[in-house]
Amino acid sequence: MNDPLVLTLTAADWLQLFLHFATLSLLAVGGAITTAPDMHRFLVADHRWLTDAQFNTSIAMAQAAPGPNVLFVALMGWNVGLNNGGFGWALLGVTSCLIGVMLPSSLLTYYASRWGHDNRDLRAVRAFKQGMAPIVIALLIATGWILAGVGHDGRQHWPLWLLTAFSALVVWRTRIHLLWLLGAGAMLGALGWV
Repeated sequence: MNDPLVLTLTAADWLQLFLHFATLSLLAVGGAITTAPDMHRFLVADHRWLTDAQFNTSIAMAQAAPGPNVLFVALMGWNVGLNNGGFGWALLGVTSCLIGVMLPSSLLTYYASRWGHDNRDLRAVRAFKQGMAPIVIALLIATGWILAGVGHDGRQHWPLWLLTAFSALVVWRTRIHLLWLLGAGAMLGALGWV
């Protein structure tokens, strides 16, 4: 599979895709976006079922569209299916990825939240909730690292790093709404400054 745009996936490949996303579903602490680095490794680096551009575009389109940001998973499945040969395969890709990433975590969340609510006064439950915060933050940083293309030559993107640091400082120290910062970033990008 040297050309990632022309694929011939077998039934075992489709099952592997589903099972990988089902596994990631159970690791998606903080949302599916936190598992994007491993999705990139699996889909782009290891199997070459997507290109870097398809991967990044899937995330960007889902983030820009209204609705849940987990839609990027469906777009990745769609692109894998299209690369495999067309519309029917794209529907299989969407189904494999989306059900894989939604079903296990939904079932786990349902049963764990019922248990956690019934045992909310236990010290271990409170400690678990507090201990998960740094993990979520680290996973989000790893996702930003992959999307920023740091694996390539990150030095050429210094304006983006500067803008990111400035935005983080503004969010931390002021009450300016995040949408204003997103709008400012979009304007700087449209002007070609970042």
